[in-house]
Amino acid sequence: MRAVVIGAGFSGLSTATYLAFKGYEVDVVEKNSGPGGRGKQLIDSGFTFDMGPSWYWMPDVFEKYFADFGKKVSDYYNLVRLDPSYKVYFEDGPIDIPANMKEIEALFERLEPGSASRLRDFLKDASYKYSVGINDLVHKPSRSLLEFVDIRILKGLFQLDLLNNIRSSIKKVVSNPQLQQLLEFPVLFLGATPSNTPALYSLMNHADMSLGTWYPEGGIYSVVDGFHKLALENGVKFHFDSEVKSFEYLNNNVSSVITDEKVFKCDVVVASADYAHVEQHLLDPKFRRYSKKYWENRKMAPSCFLYYLGLDKPVPEIEHHSLFFDASFDKHADAIYTDPRLPEKPLFYLNAASKTDKKAAPKGHESLVILIPMAPGLKDTDENLEHYFNLVSDRVLEHTGMDIRDHIVMKKSYAYRDFVKDYNSHKGNAYGLSNTLDQTAIFKPSLKGKLSNFYFTGQLTVPGPGVPPCIISGEVVAHEIEKDFPL
Repeated sequence: MRAVVIGAGFSGLSTATYLAFKGYEVDVVEKNSGPGGRGKQLIDSGFTFDMGPSWYWMPDVFEKYFADFGKKVSDYYNLVRLDPSYKVYFEDGPIDIPANMKEIEALFERLEPGSASRLRDFLKDASYKYSVGINDLVHKPSRSLLEFVDIRILKGLFQLDLLNNIRSSIKKVVSNPQLQQLLEFPVLFLGATPSNTPALYSLMNHADMSLGTWYPEGGIYSVVDGFHKLALENGVKFHFDSEVKSFEYLNNNVSSVITDEKVFKCDVVVASADYAHVEQHLLDPKFRRYSKKYWENRKMAPSCFLYYLGLDKPVPEIEHHSLFFDASFDKHADAIYTDPRLPEKPLFYLNAASKTDKKAAPKGHESLVILIPMAPGLKDTDENLEHYFNLVSDRVLEHTGMDIRDHIVMKKSYAYRDFVKDYNSHKGNAYGLSNTLDQTAIFKPSLKGKLSNFYFTGQLTVPGPGVPPCIISGEVVAHEIEKDFPL
C-alpha cells in the first residue's frame, strides 16, 4: 500500500512516520528544499534563526510522539527549561514570568493580594481541561458528532466551559489589568481575541505555567531534524524541491500525484500543504469539498511581519522570549480581527535565542527575531515593513536603552508575500484557522476530502494550529487511513 504525503511540515512528517511504522510505503513530496515547513531555519553571516515556531510548549506531546516509535526525545535533541519562562514589557515596566509555580503565585499575590489562591484553582481547572482536551478531544478525527458521545466528555461538558469565553473566566480570577493580560497571552497562539475564544482554552495556561517553556538546543529546527531522522529510520522516502502540480484520477480516487518532475503512483494521498491551496488550485473542481466562498469566509489567525536581525552586541534586559504589551491589546486585536488594517501601535514579540544558545550568534553578538501580528490578507510593502521596523525599534530603545538599528550586521524581513510564495498560504496567514467555537472540532474543514483516498492534515484542519496540534493531526490522519485502507 503506497501513500504519498504532500508537504514535510510537522503534520506531514508525523503522518508519514506513523504510516511507515505500520508498514505502508511512504513518499513525501515537498516544494521547498528541506523538511520542516514553516519550521525551517535561516543561517546568515554566522547567525542562526528559527524562521517560524520558536516556543516549545506541551513537552508531553513530543514525548508521546517519540515514545510511539520506541524512542525518547533525548535520542534526537536536548531540552533546557527556560527560567524565567519569558518577560513581559508593560507601559510601566517589565515583569519576569518565573518557571517555579510558587514564584508565579508570589508574583500574582504581590500585584493583587488574594489572587494566588484563585490562580491555583484556575490552573487546577485548566489542568483538567488539558487532560480531556489533549488526551480526548484533539485525538478525535471529527468526522461525526457521534465521536463526542463519550462519558468522560459528556460528564465534563460544563467543566470544559465550551460556551463561555476565556476573557470572562479570567476576569473571575484577577482584576489587575497586567495579570489579566498575562493569563490572556497564551490564547494569542490560537488566533482569536480572548472574548471570542472558548474558555476551554485555559488549558493553554496549564501548558504555559504548569508545564513550562522549554528550549531545544539548536532551536526548533533541531526538533524538525529529529522528526526527519525518525521518519528516515522508519523507511520514509523524501523528495525535496518537488512541487505538486496536479493529480490523475481513477473513479473516485487519486491514482497519481504529479510534481514538476515526476509522477508518483499511489493508493492514498495526504495533503499536509495548505488545505485551501490544494483544494482550490490543485484538485479538479468536481472533487472539491468546499467552495471558494467557504474559504473566503473562514476566520483566519493572523499573519505577521517578521524581522531576522544579527546584531553586533546583545540587547540588554530582554530574555530569550520577550513580549511587548506596552500598548492597547484590544486596539491591536481590533485591527486584526474586527476591522482589518495596519495597526497604529501594535504589540510585538522578540525572540533572542542567543540568550540561551551561544551557537545562535557569534561571540558577543545577538540573534534577534521580531514578530508583529498582522491581519491576514494585508499585502505588505517595503515601505510598510520599514515603517513598522522603525516603530518597534523606537520602543525597544525606550525600554532597553539600546537602538538596535545602530548594531545591525544582517537583516532579513518576511511577511505576507513570503508566506504565499513559500507555503501557498491562504491569505498569507502564519498560524492557520482561528480557534473560535464555530471553528472547533467538527466545524473545522474536514480531514477527509471528497475523494475516497484523499486526506488533509495540518493547521487548517483538526485539531488546529500550533506545532503540538499539527503533530497530533498527523497521528489522527494516519489512524484514519489504517481503518479505511488496512494493509
